[in-house]
Amino acid sequence: MSDRRSFLKTAGALVAGAALLKPSRLFAVQADGNSSQEQSGSFSSKGAFALSWKPFTGQLKYSFSISTNTRSSTPIILTELRWQGLVGYGEASMPPYLGESQASVDAFLQRVAAEVLPRFDDPFRMEDILSEVDRLAPGNCAAKASVDIALHDLCGKIMGQPWWKIWGFDAADTPCTSYTIGWDASDDIVREKTHEASWAKVLKVKLGRGDYEDKRMITLIREINPDTPIYIDANQGWKNKRYVLDMIHWLKERGIVMIEQPMSKTDLEGHAWLTERSPLPIIADEACQRLVDIPALKGAYHGINIKLMKCTGMREAREMVSLAQALDLKLMMGCMTETSVAISAAAQLAPKMQWADLDGNVLLSNDCFTGMKLVEGKITLNDLPGLGVSPI
Repeated sequence: MSDRRSFLKTAGALVAGAALLKPSRLFAVQADGNSSQEQSGSFSSKGAFALSWKPFTGQLKYSFSISTNTRSSTPIILTELRWQGLVGYGEASMPPYLGESQASVDAFLQRVAAEVLPRFDDPFRMEDILSEVDRLAPGNCAAKASVDIALHDLCGKIMGQPWWKIWGFDAADTPCTSYTIGWDASDDIVREKTHEASWAKVLKVKLGRGDYEDKRMITLIREINPDTPIYIDANQGWKNKRYVLDMIHWLKERGIVMIEQPMSKTDLEGHAWLTERSPLPIIADEACQRLVDIPALKGAYHGINIKLMKCTGMREAREMVSLAQALDLKLMMGCMTETSVAISAAAQLAPKMQWADLDGNVLLSNDCFTGMKLVEGKITLNDLPGLGVSPI
């Protein structure tokens, strides 16, 4: 514990140093532009950017339950950023705990259209554009991600390359994604979900409902599928660190390989105690939102889960990868329930991950894009430019 406190005294310098790792600066050039607002929900300019967006509701194949709530759909905003005949696609996905809504994203994007885009006409000023978007207002991380993802898709198309290649990653290094099985009160539904997940090389199970329910879920799944590795996400649902440690030992005996966010995101000392003793890796999820959160997590967790909707998009996610690697933290790429737009954006970073949970589009019954594919559960990146996505 003393080593962790000593580290935290100097960790702030690493956050500042991450600015040196921004690959978008390789393409930055100076430019100016003029534009005008046409109507709510769309923006056009004279030879510059045109941003448009529309609401979409992602319908889940099954109701989705975590330790705190149950839902059957996810509100989404889909964005398009046009420039000189090319279009980049983006997305904001808003599960309840993020505190955003289609209305809040609409209001934020209107500000992007009116206050940021008129000042630029060159998409390769990514650093400047996205910094200005971030400064518009605190929070609004999913809304910011919808602009970031669209801009990355657009710039990738201009360069004619996918982002995993632009970043110099090896597509062969991608992990398999987990497939999520949420809590359900019905034993039959849990069994049905497990049977349908027979294609998956890794499962992820949502726990945190109490000792009986948590063990019931694992026991039911292991009756159907005794061997597939399982990730656990407790979504802060466990309260007592000694109970959690006992539970982790019980889970390890049943083939569980990793634990996400077992206790409250505010309990760094409790997680540090647990991380020192746990036989399984402990990964920060809710405790890790953005780049500035990472230094304090060193010693409290074994690794972090990066999600585009939490960190404002691909730009900051790439910086988080570099900083986490510098701090010797393990890496996981996660998602919300998202279409193939946001999933394909996150997949560009998959070659640098130890673990991945990029099944948000698979959980939807109405995905409206094609993009990243799973081949026998493995994330498979294509050579199409940008994010490699197309509307259905």
